[in-house]
Amino acid sequence: MTLLHKALEATAALALSAGAALAEPALIYDLGGKFDKSFNEAAFNGAERWKAETGGSYREIELQSEAQRQQALRRFAEAGLNPIVMAGFAFGSVLEEVAADYPDTVFQIIDTRVDAPNVRAIEYSEHEGSYLVGMMAAMASKSGTVGFVGGMDIPLIRKFACGYAQGVKAVNPDATVIQNMTGTTPAAWADPVKGGELARAQIAQGVDVIYAAAGSTGVGVLQTAADQGILSIGVDSNQNHLHPGQVLTSMIKRVDLAVYEALTAGADLETGYVVLGLAEDGVGYALDEHNKDLVSAEMIAAVDEAKARIAAGDLAVHDYMTDNTCPVK
Repeated sequence: MTLLHKALEATAALALSAGAALAEPALIYDLGGKFDKSFNEAAFNGAERWKAETGGSYREIELQSEAQRQQALRRFAEAGLNPIVMAGFAFGSVLEEVAADYPDTVFQIIDTRVDAPNVRAIEYSEHEGSYLVGMMAAMASKSGTVGFVGGMDIPLIRKFACGYAQGVKAVNPDATVIQNMTGTTPAAWADPVKGGELARAQIAQGVDVIYAAAGSTGVGVLQTAADQGILSIGVDSNQNHLHPGQVLTSMIKRVDLAVYEALTAGADLETGYVVLGLAEDGVGYALDEHNKDLVSAEMIAAVDEAKARIAAGDLAVHDYMTDNTCPVK
């Protein structure tokens, strides 16, 4: 046994102490940690809501490396935990292999599609929610130049960026949208220092509203925006509270609800492929006491009208992932 395998065994053993109860659910977070104030934390919040309401318990593990994905998944399945929920598209290829080996275990994966009889795969129409916050960015911008900072440069994050740019241009066709990705490896999700650097570079180019879709890297973007006196837009979780009065809004992605519903259903979780967009309240924008003074009645009216049209199918927002192109820049 290699040192790597021994390390993985030890990590899994800590997360899965002996004697795990049958049918206890499990949650595996993606890289970046469960307290990333964004995607993973939304998953955590959903599990904690279920725990508080039911008094139940669940197992969880925070990955430290890509190599742990299959190890953790198999260990949870071997322990009889059910359902097993994974937060993140990067589990896709691993789950395709593992699900077939445990036909009596139900798996839920978020952010990618895996076709297997015992898998519930959930994807979101992030481009629709991003369109709405793009509209808000354009309406709030005084310079006519807004920014986007993504995490790992993958089609999913390009999907956020493209929806955002379409929303910006719908309000102001002459606006400039400056886009940067943090990196090309999973480390891009957990680099708030780099996020801050990218934000400062965009601000130097005239950006006065920045949308961050970058996991915990985005925390650095929001912090820098606040320090520099410009507005930011959060993602996945409601991040308005991080800098009250300086976060214009957050593009909410109801990962929390997906996790909560999976744990509530337990081993009876219905499998299949599900897409959650504006029509299903799977995505949206955040309005609360922390940003109410930043969002005007005119802004709300315009965005809610667009939301209704998108949900009804009367306004189409292009999905970058359908053809890896974006009609606007």
